[in-house]
Amino acid sequence: MNPKQFLLVGGIVLLALGLVGFLGVFNDTKSAFYLDQGENVAHTGLGIIAIAASFLITDAMLQKWLVGIVGITALFFAVYGFMVAGNTPPNTFGISNLESPADDVLHLVVGIWALATVFLPRSAMQTAANP
Repeated sequence: MNPKQFLLVGGIVLLALGLVGFLGVFNDTKSAFYLDQGENVAHTGLGIIAIAASFLITDAMLQKWLVGIVGITALFFAVYGFMVAGNTPPNTFGISNLESPADDVLHLVVGIWALATVFLPRSAMQTAANP
């Protein structure tokens, strides 16, 4: 996967996650995957920005840098979420609540995925079935 594809696919996933979150699907605070309104706004906005960037930023190096920043940011929120788990909401800069361990794992996966997209050679990410 190249950075342009990451921005498009990741943007679609973020937008869908944010919109579904607004429908109240993930609003049970006792569930394994809980998103509050602050996270829904962030996911929706970042999804729209990522989709737009996949089309509007044509410089491949700039796309690569953007995906690198996304990876570092996602890893930051994964670690931060694990650190503030159990704190009184809103536990993330007074805006949102990173309480759900599944949300923290999702941030971790996205961060690794983004950085793999940036730093691993494309040939290293191909499967054995696609030589």
